[in-house]
Amino acid sequence: MWKDIFVVMAPLLEKVLRPVVVYLFLVALLRIFGKRELAQLNPFDLVVLLSLSNTVQNAIIGNDNSMTGGLIGALTLLGVNYLVVRFLFRHQRLDQLFEGKPTVLIDRGHIIEKNLASELMTRSELMTVLHRQGFFQLSEVERCVLEPGGGFAIKRREPAAADVRFNKLIERLNLVDEKLERLLESRS
Repeated sequence: MWKDIFVVMAPLLEKVLRPVVVYLFLVALLRIFGKRELAQLNPFDLVVLLSLSNTVQNAIIGNDNSMTGGLIGALTLLGVNYLVVRFLFRHQRLDQLFEGKPTVLIDRGHIIEKNLASELMTRSELMTVLHRQGFFQLSEVERCVLEPGGGFAIKRREPAAADVRFNKLIERLNLVDEKLERLLESRS
């Protein structure tokens, strides 16, 4: 029983090669299918990622269910990822090729429909992303970018100078109004 837990059933080279091939395959697939999967915009995207991890599990471990085999596979995956990240850090052009470029979805408060369609995103999904970040109207957003890793960078739109002055005047008028009310109350 204990022997089965620790004895690797497959050759060591196979245990190392399987995770490397699966890793490279998944990186290519995620690059092809885009940032949307990584952003997990809806429950279906999450289901796809979870199913994908379960599907490739057997490709990584093969017929070997030993603990040692699993640890070798995990260590190989982490090691390959570490090496790839370090390599791409030093080679920015390759990094951009592998990761892709950011996609501007909103510019100056206007949705760029072409870019939204290229990422297979609906307006509703975009608005959900904005709501999660505390934006409730499109007019509040200056720029929204879908990053290569699936994250969203959102810049708040700065109010126009006239709006700022108007709001300050309203605040001052409200203060004057409050003082007048207190003054009238104190005289009665």
